[in-house]
Amino acid sequence: MLKMQKLIQIIILFKEYFVLVLLVIVSLILLGSNDNTQVKAIRSYTVAFVGIFQDAISIVPNVFELKRDNEILRQLSVNLSDEVNRLREARLENIRLRAMLNMKERSEFKLVACDIVGKNLHLLRNTITINAGESDGVKIDMPIISETGLVGKVIATSNHHSVCQLLLNKDFRASAKIQRSRIDGIISWSGGETVQLKNVTKTQDVKEGDIVTTSEYSGIFPPNIKIGFVSKIVEVQGNLFKDICVTPGVDFPSLEQVFVIITAIDAERIELEQKILHPKK
Repeated sequence: MLKMQKLIQIIILFKEYFVLVLLVIVSLILLGSNDNTQVKAIRSYTVAFVGIFQDAISIVPNVFELKRDNEILRQLSVNLSDEVNRLREARLENIRLRAMLNMKERSEFKLVACDIVGKNLHLLRNTITINAGESDGVKIDMPIISETGLVGKVIATSNHHSVCQLLLNKDFRASAKIQRSRIDGIISWSGGETVQLKNVTKTQDVKEGDIVTTSEYSGIFPPNIKIGFVSKIVEVQGNLFKDICVTPGVDFPSLEQVFVIITAIDAERIELEQKILHPKK
């Protein structure tokens, strides 16, 4: 009974609105059921107007819907970008590993594959740290190579890591030769992106583009390991020797994996040569 009274009060309070709604409903019923020509025309115009209005409204974008779609697309873009990067990295790693595996199968030496875990390339004494050490058979003075050429040599070891002196190190030296003409020299580095082939006289046969490899006269490095190629030759007036620039075959900034050549160092020979070259005062 109380609810009915409240309902009656609401109807009395809003009677004008109820009457308006009722009249609109009756009008729509009359318009829909009347077959008069004028009513049909009004009905047609009304439908057309409503259609045009709906089309216009549909052009106006829903800001909240667009924002939500934008967030979804951004997240999808990030996910796809991450997936592309991982696939690209996997492809590059696969190429490197295939090249290293091919080299290991062809090599006449025992090789220990390892990753570079530390790198210093902005010094005069550039070095790398690898994740192989004495427990892997690595010892001081063992050569370091990659599938593209000579990298350097081991200068310090622990059980599971080693520090290696790079070809781009002012203290590095290696006996080398021109592969084509068999001309011998000494490889050293004094800065920059190239190394120098020293002790080659002006009369000796060296040309730009010649491949430079390690020679048989090294007590540390096996012969015929590629060092790089001759990229520039300068003959200084009054100097007996040529200035020969050699571009290394190894791209040191992008280097990630290397091999240690497990060789028996001829300690007796090295000691004898050091005594002759650097006699004690």
